[in-house]
Amino acid sequence: MNMPARRSLLAASAAWLAGCAGPRVDTRFSAISQGPRIDLVVLHYTALDFDDSLRVLTQQVVSSHYLVDVDPPTIYRLVAEDRRANHAGISAWAGRVLLNMSSIGIEIVNPGRVLTPEGERYVPYPPAQIDAVIVLLRGILARWGIPKERVVGHADVAPGRKQDPGPLFPWKRLADEGLALWFDEARAASLRPRFEAALPPARWFRLRLAQFGYGVAELENEAFDAPLRAVLTSLQMRFRPARHDGEPDAETAAILAALTQP
Repeated sequence: MNMPARRSLLAASAAWLAGCAGPRVDTRFSAISQGPRIDLVVLHYTALDFDDSLRVLTQQVVSSHYLVDVDPPTIYRLVAEDRRANHAGISAWAGRVLLNMSSIGIEIVNPGRVLTPEGERYVPYPPAQIDAVIVLLRGILARWGIPKERVVGHADVAPGRKQDPGPLFPWKRLADEGLALWFDEARAASLRPRFEAALPPARWFRLRLAQFGYGVAELENEAFDAPLRAVLTSLQMRFRPARHDGEPDAETAAILAALTQP
């Protein structure tokens, strides 16, 4: 077919398709109940080296939007931000579940918890790698209008099941950059004596944890059971990493109160 004939056929096909397009879509009205599909960022460590992390995240069912390597610090985009990545699994935050559908996942190359002659320990994050994470986060939050309160860890959305990004992740540094939430340390210190005198009941912890965003079941339950202790462990790993045993002590209560009270 020569070029003029081909162009004529394409034009005729376009005209036919236009005639079969159906009713016109009217866009004059807009619902007030709406928001971006992406409204959460979940941070992970890989627990693998770079080569294995890349293989798993590109060739298996699990995936993430970004992978941040360590030497040299390099950001790899593996899934477009407007597409779903399978990084959060069974998860919940602020009343929402199935967070793969509404979040961006960032995997950071880090071994996580390793066995040493002195016992198990977590591996620190090199500052230059965190610099790269900060640059990446700043762009994501700006593009999607995500507030700092909605940057969380995998352990936050899947307490008990996941521990990443672990107690050595520098949440305070992200907070200082305006990219994550931190608590008012002076206020927590002033509240602590009250909780040392009388520790709140389990129901108080459950309600406060749920208010902050954690998926906490049985809010009326007055038992410090294993599920509640798992959530407390996640909170402590993030805000009181020196001790994250899930014990409901006065310092944990003060931090939680500072995070949730006006």
